[in-house]
Amino acid sequence: MKTRSAKLIEASLPDFGEPVFEPVLGKDIYIPRMTALRARMRDQGYDAVVIYGDREHVGNICWATGFDPRFEEAILIVSPLTRPHLLLGNECYPYSETASGIFTPVLWPPLSLMGQPRQGTRPLLELLVDAGLKRDMRIGLAGWKGYEDVEGSMDGNWLEAPHYLVEELKKFGQVTNAAMLFMSPKDGLRAINEADQLARFEFAACRTSNAVKRVIHAARPGISEYVLCRNLGFDGFPLSIHVSMCSGPRAKYGLPSPSARTIEYGDPIVVGTGLVGALNCRAGFLVASENDLPPPIGDYVDKLVRPYFEAAVAWYETIGIGVTGGELYDTVMSRLGDPFFGVGLNPGHLIHLEEWLHSPIRKGSIQKLRSGMALQCDIIPATNTPYFTSNIEDGIALADEALRTEIANRFPEMWSRVERRRAFMIEVLGISLKPEVLPFSNIPAWLPPFWLSPGRFLAMK
Repeated sequence: MKTRSAKLIEASLPDFGEPVFEPVLGKDIYIPRMTALRARMRDQGYDAVVIYGDREHVGNICWATGFDPRFEEAILIVSPLTRPHLLLGNECYPYSETASGIFTPVLWPPLSLMGQPRQGTRPLLELLVDAGLKRDMRIGLAGWKGYEDVEGSMDGNWLEAPHYLVEELKKFGQVTNAAMLFMSPKDGLRAINEADQLARFEFAACRTSNAVKRVIHAARPGISEYVLCRNLGFDGFPLSIHVSMCSGPRAKYGLPSPSARTIEYGDPIVVGTGLVGALNCRAGFLVASENDLPPPIGDYVDKLVRPYFEAAVAWYETIGIGVTGGELYDTVMSRLGDPFFGVGLNPGHLIHLEEWLHSPIRKGSIQKLRSGMALQCDIIPATNTPYFTSNIEDGIALADEALRTEIANRFPEMWSRVERRRAFMIEVLGISLKPEVLPFSNIPAWLPPFWLSPGRFLAMK
């Protein structure tokens, strides 16, 4: 049996296009979600669930209501017999009419920005009673995360929400962290997505991946990072992260925003951008070939990029329905476990409205991947050496035959792109994909190490 290995090839990355049709989530999505939430509340022994959200922590409250706070915070109270009440500030109260979820909007001015009118403010305690809270309840409070030990067990007393809210809720009974109700990689309500939500994620992924591709093709010495980032070409779709784009000495950190620095020939360079539901990132050197690298790192491809790409290929070929997170972790780390690679974070995770929901992909994990999951290939070497890094961050979904049929029938435009991406990965890059693996990125596993030669990228041969 011949050993497969990665090699640089010269080929064209197909233009997979951008969607014409924008998937929109309507009441037919949010009614079943609220039904599922109430059922899960009963199963977990909660009498009520309260969700806190703000601009940076929008996922749980938006999943339940379709409402994403702007400028202000918001509080959703879900009790057994009352229509969910959504507490809102001055600006979000009228804006909430744009959301498709099922809730009663309630104006509570303290959620507004400082200095805005507070007339007519009722005590929070009264509003919580109106929303159905009673004494001696067991209340789940979902902020944006909780404290987990090394084995993944949640400390229910670790509450990610404002102190004033916690203190008021404690007047009704026991309050514990309920974030895992939504975010658990094992059975969280947001871990499994409807076809409509996946179509929405793919819609975003087309934009993020095309943006990264445009930046790589436009990169050249002598322009500033700001000028290069104009090629992202955003059209107003909501961002999930600050743009990460940096070159030269700051590139090793990965996360800095662009600056007025002039990009120089030979620079290490990285770009990452995320919209709600998708993120893509790539890194390399601003040169035309390995011959232009400094002699100490002339073996950049052989020492770092080739084994990195082979590990990413193994990730794509292993992932599938029923695969455990531990298997996927071992598949990657058996190739990149050497300290030189410096892979310290999970080699992949669940992605949702935020860039990172949770991750079943960790050492020893027995959590099985399931149909409906949206996952990110996110393997980050941090060599902390002149070799810098290499990077493929792209999103996929797992879909069983029934879900694939639904997507193909209801979202044929999306399905066509998925099929063409799969064909590129299989036929050009040499990556064997299981039928349930649906690539959402328009640069699927495309890894050009030298940004001035984007037509040279890695493939299995």
